[in-house]
Parts: sequence; C-alpha cells; structure tokens
Amino acid sequence: MIVRALGVLAAAALLLVPVAGIPYTTTLLLPAFGYAIALLGLNLLFGSTGLLSFGHALFVALGGYTAAALTSRAGVRSLEVLLLAAAVTAALVAVPVGLLCVRYVKIYFGMLTLAFGMLFYSFLYKFYTLTGGDEGMRVLRPVLLGQPLQHLDKVAFLTGPFYYYALGVLVLAAIAMRRLVRSPFGLALRAIRENAAKAESLGVSVRRYRLAAFVVAAVFGAVGGVLLVVPTGLADPLLAYWTHSGNLVFMLLLGGFDHFLGPVLGAVVFILLQDAVMSLTPYWRFVFGAILAIVVIFFPRGLMGLLDARRAPAA
Repeated sequence: MIVRALGVLAAAALLLVPVAGIPYTTTLLLPAFGYAIALLGLNLLFGSTGLLSFGHALFVALGGYTAAALTSRAGVRSLEVLLLAAAVTAALVAVPVGLLCVRYVKIYFGMLTLAFGMLFYSFLYKFYTLTGGDEGMRVLRPVLLGQPLQHLDKVAFLTGPFYYYALGVLVLAAIAMRRLVRSPFGLALRAIRENAAKAESLGVSVRRYRLAAFVVAAVFGAVGGVLLVVPTGLADPLLAYWTHSGNLVFMLLLGGFDHFLGPVLGAVVFILLQDAVMSLTPYWRFVFGAILAIVVIFFPRGLMGLLDARRAPAA
C-alpha cells in the first residue's frame, strides 16, 4: 500500500511539473521518461528472467536512429509511426541476436550482448554515408497525434505537449509491462530465473521464453530510444556505446531491480543526481562510481528496497 500511494503521489507530481513554470526541470525529466521505458524492458530480462544484458543500449540506439532516418530522410513525422517503426525494427533485430545470446547465461550472456552492442556502435561510427558517423543524424520535430504544433517554439513544445505525450507513453508502457510480468508468461520467466532445469522438466521451453523476454526488452528499449532523441534533435553513435549500457545497469541497480517501479525511480534519480553532481564537480563520474559502490554494498536492493526495510518488523 505504501509503494502504491507513493507511486500515485509521484505521478501527480510529474503531472504538475510543467505547471510549476520551471522549463529547465521539465526538460531535464524528458530523458528520464525514455530511460524508464528502456529500463522496464531491461528489468524484464534481469529482474524476471535473471539475464543481465551489457548491450541494452544497442536497442536504445536502434530506436533513436530509426526515428532519425524516418524524420530526416523519409519525411515521416508522426511520432506514433516512429514509435511503431522503432518497435518493429527492434523486434526484427532482436530475434537473430537473441537466438545466439540466450543459448548462454550469466557472464557469457552479458559479454555476448556487449559484443553485439559494440558491433552496432562500430557500424554507426564507421558507415558515415548511412549513419552520419560521429556527427550522428538529425531528428526533426515530430507530429503528435496528427498535430504539427508549429506555432510553438522548441522549449514550449518540449515542456508542454511532448512532456505529457512522453509521460503518457511511459504510463502505457508501465501498464503493459505490469500485466506482462503478472501473466503466466511472467510467472514462467521467474520460474526460469529460480531454477531453469526444473522449469524445463515441467515443460517450460527455457530458450523460447528467454528469447521472448529478450525481444520484449528490445522493443521497450527502442521505444525509449525514440523519446530520448526527440528533445536533443540528434541520434549519435554514443547511444550504442558500452558506457551507455553501463548507465542503464546503474539506473536499474539504483532504483532496485526486484521492484516493478524500481527502474522508473532509478531513471529519475539518476538524471536529477547527474545534473546536480555535474554542476558541482568535473569529476562527476568518479562520484557516481562511489555512489554505485555504496548502493551495491549497503543497499543491494536499491532505493525501493529501503521501503521494504522500513516496513519490515523488528527482529
């Protein structure tokens, strides 16, 4: 009940942020929405299935570049079409990649996903004529629900219609993921996480379920990637770099991977904390590394785990 009440309060607060009239804070939250969607998918892999991907940024970048290619080269401006195209593209790429990766578990799965992520990064960086190389590709302003909103400048567009659109997509993604993890499919994934051999003996096709989880995670990552590149207007190769995948894992650990809302909390806290630390010191990565060490050592269940600790009865 406490977690649900806090979730309702957090949602109400997010709805009121643009009303507060602080454009900087509003635009600062936009990448958090995209990351939260991508992390919901990553948590399906890690929290539910027990597979930790070090290459999830591949699909985030794939979504971003799909949006860039369609808006700047194909003239497609509808954000609904961009999201759908990114999801389909991610699913098509995830099937062959996943067929190779889910054959392995633990560190081998993680290293394979990292290898595919760096392979895609190299493709984006080297094939200049197709991807723009290190300069990236432009992402033109999309049309929201058929409304071009050309009368709004960029700040007004991002802090108004796009903010609520991105928040709405996050809510829909969270509802869909909630139903998924509570379905028989989600129960099967948790059974595989706990004991794959026993699940196999009970008739669960372990590789097939792992592949399905991988594809769903990829789709969520690509949808989040589309929302990430719209505010900046650029898709660049660093979206697929291994450090970006590391940031995603950091956010997941920060929020708490065994809680459904952990990824959302981790994304929001990461973005706000990063901005605060960057404004104080140029060595913000060192500070973040120290914070991650503290979280892993003293709060292994993340920030959401603190709520369980407070509710736990004294021994």
